Amino acid sequence: MAETGTQAPAPGGEHALRRTLGFRDLVVYGLLFIAPMAPVGVFGTLDAKSHGAVALVYAVATIAMAFTAFSYAQMVRVVPQAGSVFAYARAGLGNGAGFVAGWMAMLDYVLIPAVAYLFSGVAMNALVPEVSRWVWSALAVVLTTLLNLWGVRAAARVGFLVLAMEVVVLAVFVVAAIVVLARDGAQRDWLSPLTGDGSQGAFALSAVLGAVSVAVLSYLGFDAIASFAEEVTGGSAKIARALLFCLALAGVLFLAQTYLVALLEPVSSARLAAEPGRQGSAFYDTLDAAVGTWLHDLVAVSKAIGAAFAALAGQAAAGRLLFAMGRDGRLPRVLSRTDAGVPRVALLCAAVITLVAAVWAARRDDGMDQLVSVVDVGALTAFTLLHASVVGWFAVRRRGGPVIWWRHVLVPVAGAAITVAVIVEASGTAQVVGAVWLATGLAVLTAQRGRRSGRTTTT
Repeated sequence: MAETGTQAPAPGGEHALRRTLGFRDLVVYGLLFIAPMAPVGVFGTLDAKSHGAVALVYAVATIAMAFTAFSYAQMVRVVPQAGSVFAYARAGLGNGAGFVAGWMAMLDYVLIPAVAYLFSGVAMNALVPEVSRWVWSALAVVLTTLLNLWGVRAAARVGFLVLAMEVVVLAVFVVAAIVVLARDGAQRDWLSPLTGDGSQGAFALSAVLGAVSVAVLSYLGFDAIASFAEEVTGGSAKIARALLFCLALAGVLFLAQTYLVALLEPVSSARLAAEPGRQGSAFYDTLDAAVGTWLHDLVAVSKAIGAAFAALAGQAAAGRLLFAMGRDGRLPRVLSRTDAGVPRVALLCAAVITLVAAVWAARRDDGMDQLVSVVDVGALTAFTLLHASVVGWFAVRRRGGPVIWWRHVLVPVAGAAITVAVIVEASGTAQVVGAVWLATGLAVLTAQRGRRSGRTTTT
């Protein structure tokens, strides 16, 4: 690792953030953004794609995302600044690459909260249909924005209570599932969640890898922890530990719940593949059939509340990204203003964008699909540049002392190969939107360089 002397200190004064977060707060933000029961919505899709080996899919996906977590841990130690991948790519690859990384990450950080707000609005509308889902989505935006404006520490405290509720609901589900399995036995073979249920033929590694390209999206958000590098007490090493711990814990939770649900699933993976309409509700349908409607409703309410607070964590991360890019002059500098150590201007800007996106999507039948299709490529492109920044900082610029090839080259190159492979597997719509957003960012970057060059020539 690099000596302390290589670290770039965070600016102070008007553009400084307040250090109030501990290790637990970081883990809370990461798990809130991911959501402990994230597989609920995609279980049926993954079960169909993997031929029933859905637990294996999450085991492989956790390992795949570990490469990205490791690269984050490498860079946060030497560039302990807000802005996350924007700051890392700028340090390891140069200002232009840093801007592109931050620009692409905006698709993730700004729009993923909108997806979560929409999910919360849909769930609440199902419980109280007299109130439109766009109204519920807007109320969720207002509530979580007020918490974020109150301060990162206050938001973390409230978030901890919500996360505790989600963990309790998950524990209730696990206990109920074990009781049913002990009493009635499994619907599928006990090893089928790892080897496939056999309804679509023999085990197929290609099917598992294809499902992994979808499953990794469940982990998007754990990287938001790195955005709070200037607000953590005790040094950036705490950020690195929180990143790795959060990913490992999420992986265990995802694997455990998908293993249990797969054993209880009365519908074969072949039937789910043949009837795509069943896939979205497969998790809930299994709970209804195996345990009862009460657990279905409990999980649904937990997901509604949890989604809003996942958006809280995402909005906080988006605010830090806009703050960092404003402080560097890559976005309007007004975004870098702080009030009592809180980047309120950047947070309000992020809130307005997510509010508009969430309300727009909530008023459309295809709103969820439209939003989801554009966020994934942005995050994965930013991850690819993150891996490249590790190579750039340690192996090319040699700013971290002696090069440790497995750590500074092999792992990030493997991580970049994984993220590129997932981008290739993404939908055509996502690829087109990602390409258009990238082209727009490159145009903005070119215009900025032109203005700076003109000012230099004039002076």
